Amino acid sequence: MRLGFFTRLLDDVPPGERYRLAAEQIRHAEAYGFDTAWVAQHHFDGEEGGLPAPLVFLAHVAATTSRIRLGTGIITLPLEHPLRVAEDTAVLDLLCGGRLEVGVGGGGTPSAFVPFGRDPADRAALYAEHLWVLRRAWAGERLGGGNRLYPPASRLLDAVWEATFSVSGGARAGRAGHGLMLSRTQPRPAEDPQATLADLQLPIIAAYREALPPGAEPRIMASRTAFVADSRAEALRYAELGLGRRRLPYELPQRDLHSKIAAFDVHLGTPQDVIESLRADPTLEQVTDVAFQVHSVDPPHPLILRSIELLATEVAPALGWQPSAEAGARRA
Repeated sequence: MRLGFFTRLLDDVPPGERYRLAAEQIRHAEAYGFDTAWVAQHHFDGEEGGLPAPLVFLAHVAATTSRIRLGTGIITLPLEHPLRVAEDTAVLDLLCGGRLEVGVGGGGTPSAFVPFGRDPADRAALYAEHLWVLRRAWAGERLGGGNRLYPPASRLLDAVWEATFSVSGGARAGRAGHGLMLSRTQPRPAEDPQATLADLQLPIIAAYREALPPGAEPRIMASRTAFVADSRAEALRYAELGLGRRRLPYELPQRDLHSKIAAFDVHLGTPQDVIESLRADPTLEQVTDVAFQVHSVDPPHPLILRSIELLATEVAPALGWQPSAEAGARRA
């Protein structure tokens, strides 16, 4: 299992400070042995996510890290020109020494499509077309006028991850031999509002594995919200603040804190609390990667750093992960 840190860049500070703090958090994760770091892309809505240009940000982070792999979780591909994505990722992968992971998806807030001149109803078709063009470019195929992508980037064909909420999306990612990205939470179907996250995600994993080409190695990443603190009371206090600011993912019969924690699929508390909570999630037995984020709790920056430390030193080892010897030597 690879251990990842995920951020939506939601620190309660101005944008430039958000970027500085997120870069520090990723460096901190690298120092504690995390294998991967992921950033989300959001357009226009700073309350939902603070980063519209993930490849620009990761280029900055690449210059101040040396080992941790850097990924997008995700690039909203229907809103991007696929050849520009191909060029930018090709350059960034060279700059970071082949550490780039490219997560893509067709999602995004419908209202964000309008300024880009796109109809959200067309997102599925746009996503399929843009992903096809992106892969052709990375593969070095002719793109018209006798042109091929420069610099070459065939390595990135094996660094693609697809995010999905659906069984059909899992099968699509499997057929392509891509990695599968599962969200920290996802909407419950109207016919089964009490479904667990595992109820929704285990069928996606099964469809993905069944569709993989013969001999292809599965790559399955589950993102999870985990806020680890030195006391459960501290974790609950910040959860009450953070979750109180968030729109509920679905209507709850009760709106007390523990109902919100369950609704947002949050794992929080002391290291032992979080270990026990994560062990109760059968999805994690099926994955190759786990990426932890503090959204939707979003505690202050020092507590995010502390949560990173406790995840690496206590929680993740209890789940079977160990940092590389290089990481331990660097922190010492």
